[in-house]
Amino acid sequence: MNTFIRVAEVWLPSADGSLLELADGHYRAAPAFGAMSRGTCFGRAEGLPGNAWEDGRPMLLRSLTDGHFRRVAAAQAAGLSCAAALPIFVDDRLTSVVVLLCGDRAPQQGAIEMWQNDPRIGSDMTMREGYFGSAGGELEDLSRNSWLPRGSGLPGLAWQREAAVFIDNIGQSHHFLRSQAAASAGIVRGLAIPCSTRHNETWVLSLLSSTQSPVARRVESWIADESGNGLQRAFGFCETAGPLPTAGPSLRPLAALGAIGLAWQGATAGLAQGDGLAGEAEDALSAGLDAVLAIPVIAEGRVSEVIALYF
Repeated sequence: MNTFIRVAEVWLPSADGSLLELADGHYRAAPAFGAMSRGTCFGRAEGLPGNAWEDGRPMLLRSLTDGHFRRVAAAQAAGLSCAAALPIFVDDRLTSVVVLLCGDRAPQQGAIEMWQNDPRIGSDMTMREGYFGSAGGELEDLSRNSWLPRGSGLPGLAWQREAAVFIDNIGQSHHFLRSQAAASAGIVRGLAIPCSTRHNETWVLSLLSSTQSPVARRVESWIADESGNGLQRAFGFCETAGPLPTAGPSLRPLAALGAIGLAWQGATAGLAQGDGLAGEAEDALSAGLDAVLAIPVIAEGRVSEVIALYF
């Protein structure tokens, strides 16, 4: 199964804080791009990771030729055409930058949207940018003309709850306001993730999945249990196994959760691959999973949950 997200990277500040260095990347769909990227680093305002760092907010590039992306030739050779960068801030301190890359070499149904509320401008949320692959048309037009109050629609719910929101059947959910257009575009599931920034603004990343090319092969949210000694799954969905157990049945100590536990403890995004997946998903091999990206969600200066995307 091909995923809508084809490449995932984690960039970390260097020891002296002057550069972003590649910590790890999932490049199974683009090995040559990965080989080139492993020798790359970025300063502030350099490349997509460096610009997200400098601007203090997430960024989405519908085209990799707009000047913010430095690895254009290698990306185009790999069939990559869109990129999103999610900087992780604890207050004003940058801990990491996640980069997600998508491609349209083959028809793909799915979308990545970046929604924003700037309280200086208004009380609603609007889509700042979006990439829709072959799922454009009516869905894209409707999205670009939508104004979402707090608590309305998938991004508005994530804004209200200050937590990730997952809808596993958009066609039957009254929370997804564009359900008819989404169904026509083949979209069946949606995940909205609050993004950290250095500014008094709200940003939400919305990932829309089809059955043909889901954004990831499995999505999960992990939160602290009442005792604070471990994490439990708040929601989870696997394209192979369906809905996953939550709360009590999923309770795990931090040390048993690999990259997810480390992301919780260090407020830093992480990526585990191959044998390193054992801690995150006991059934990873049987489900055909070979990598997990752990993204911490920051609220009030601390980690409130960890989102795991499996490939």
